[in-house]
Amino acid sequence: MQLGLRAGLAEVARAAGVSKMTVSRVLNDRPDVSTETRQRVLAIMEDLDFHPNRYARALKGGRSGVIGLICPATNFYGPTQVLFGVEEAARNANLAVIVATSSSLDSHSLQSAIARLEESSVEAIIIISPLVSSGDALRGLVSAVPTLAIWAPSDAGVVVTGMDHRTAAATATQHLLDLGHPSVHHISGPLDWTGAEQRMLGWQTTLEAAGIVPPPVLEGDWSAAAGHEAGLQLLRDPSVSAVFTANDQMALGLYRAAFELGRRIPDDLSVVGYDDGPDSPHYTPPLSTVHQDFQMLGARAFHRLNRMMNGETKPEIDPDDTPRLIIRASTAAYLR
Repeated sequence: MQLGLRAGLAEVARAAGVSKMTVSRVLNDRPDVSTETRQRVLAIMEDLDFHPNRYARALKGGRSGVIGLICPATNFYGPTQVLFGVEEAARNANLAVIVATSSSLDSHSLQSAIARLEESSVEAIIIISPLVSSGDALRGLVSAVPTLAIWAPSDAGVVVTGMDHRTAAATATQHLLDLGHPSVHHISGPLDWTGAEQRMLGWQTTLEAAGIVPPPVLEGDWSAAAGHEAGLQLLRDPSVSAVFTANDQMALGLYRAAFELGRRIPDDLSVVGYDDGPDSPHYTPPLSTVHQDFQMLGARAFHRLNRMMNGETKPEIDPDDTPRLIIRASTAAYLR
């Protein structure tokens, strides 16, 4: 029987009438599989033209010294910097990184990327998975090597690491309330992103805790153009005095809308962004924003994965780091 794509562990398990874990045990020559089951699984592998990844063979001769990294095909600042953090940490540990990009993070794309990386003898895999919708794909994932996801939903079924965006967004929102603003409006990122969803929830719960009904959210796409469009909608209302944007690029677009509508920052409009990208101190005025250390996140993910590679089946869970608020000149006390 020949398949259009290389058969995966799931297909082998289904055909042999065993679990995916049993197939993985056969691949890794584990002793806790009966002779009859082992022979049946091996026969099915041959029938399905399943080629055990070279990782399993590398175990017999030593470690391959290579890890795999799957990331979305994007030039967004955050994922790119996380990738750099993983690479630098791996290099310092004398390991190489093979990167597989994917335009989609659905089940088929993720499983195909894992298959390609396993054929390259990777010892472990990191998946940069910022989308809420990727949770289902991760829950059905089959990998013969330790696997960790960054930014994935916490119930994704794999080890997940990330940042505490909800607390950070709450801090940013509270800063604006402490300045006396009667409410805070929010321009979110795409709400299929876990980070955007968590920032929105942090903003929302902070307003509710202060007895303020959250105004409608304007959903953007992380771009300055989206921030500009949302700003043109918001700032025609003179009662809007404070805006929290889910990233700095949308704050930049909001700045442009404020200029076009004659709104002065921070005299009659306070703005807080998120990310603290390298350009944020050079906005006019410099942008108050939430600082994320993306490269640190990548390095921390690698070190946790490294513990898994060294035999920790349940590595100690590191608390999610909370990005910190950087106060600059774009926020001021409410004076109306």
